[in-house]
Amino acid sequence: MKREFKISLSPHDFSATDVPAVMRNVVIALAPAMAYSFYLWGKRAAFLYSVCVFFAYASEYAFIKIRKKTFVNDGSALVSGLLFAMTLPPSLPLSYAAYGIIFGMVFGKHFYGGLGQNIFNPALLGRAFLMAAFPAAMTSWISPLDALTTATPLSAWKFSGEIWETGKILMGNCPGSVGETSAVLLLLGGAYLLIRKIIDYRVPLFYLAAVGFISSLFYFFAGESYGSPVFHLFSGGLMLGAFFMATDPVTLPANFRGRVIFGAGCGFFTMLLRYFSGFPEGVMFSVLIMNALAPLLEKIPAKESFGENNSVKRERNR
Repeated sequence: MKREFKISLSPHDFSATDVPAVMRNVVIALAPAMAYSFYLWGKRAAFLYSVCVFFAYASEYAFIKIRKKTFVNDGSALVSGLLFAMTLPPSLPLSYAAYGIIFGMVFGKHFYGGLGQNIFNPALLGRAFLMAAFPAAMTSWISPLDALTTATPLSAWKFSGEIWETGKILMGNCPGSVGETSAVLLLLGGAYLLIRKIIDYRVPLFYLAAVGFISSLFYFFAGESYGSPVFHLFSGGLMLGAFFMATDPVTLPANFRGRVIFGAGCGFFTMLLRYFSGFPEGVMFSVLIMNALAPLLEKIPAKESFGENNSVKRERNR
């Protein structure tokens, strides 16, 4: 039987999962934590989500038109806007939220050429900008439902030595950013992404393993004042960062070994900042640091193939 052999440029293998499909799955994974944030924060959460998504789209559309390119609604602006809103204090002025997402979309995404070419996670870069520009507003927290000013579990541990009950931290009945307070629901969303093979399991696995290992060492050898591994794993934005921020495929190393080091590095810097910096949280800065190191991690040689001789190896490593 005659067979036709076609030669074309790479890639030669195509997947039915495109960018819009990936973004839809991320939104589905975020839905439980988002729904719970509406229960906890009510209109405050609804306004933050709306403003962040609107200005994510508006800034992306405007910048693409300035560059005289065609605007394509692939869903990435929606995901960036939602993730950014979930990292914000519920009491943050809406104008500040707009400034942050615009900065993140323009300087974190489109200055590099748009989706697929950016180095940093746009949502986290926007949050870092707000931390520098409006530190008081970004560290002002209110308790769920009654909206009284209070400290987050990590802030209470860092500055007062107070350890919150594990149950409250797991279920999210505690002060914190809009979408990060329920570790259980974020774990549920992360499990969905893993089952759907939207994210690489290596990144959250080694991120959480590094946090658990380091916090265990300090807890058992330096004292309870450093916080238990359970406390550190389920407090703050760790679950949001491990499953939804650090796993951004655009800002990850392309090689598997690099991704293992990327995840472990995020865990290392998170705990380094929590223990020894003036910030109670370390997820945002740790992911941005590893984003910057991702190009270097891609240079790690791949595992030697079976039967590969020295001349082929030298040619590959040039």
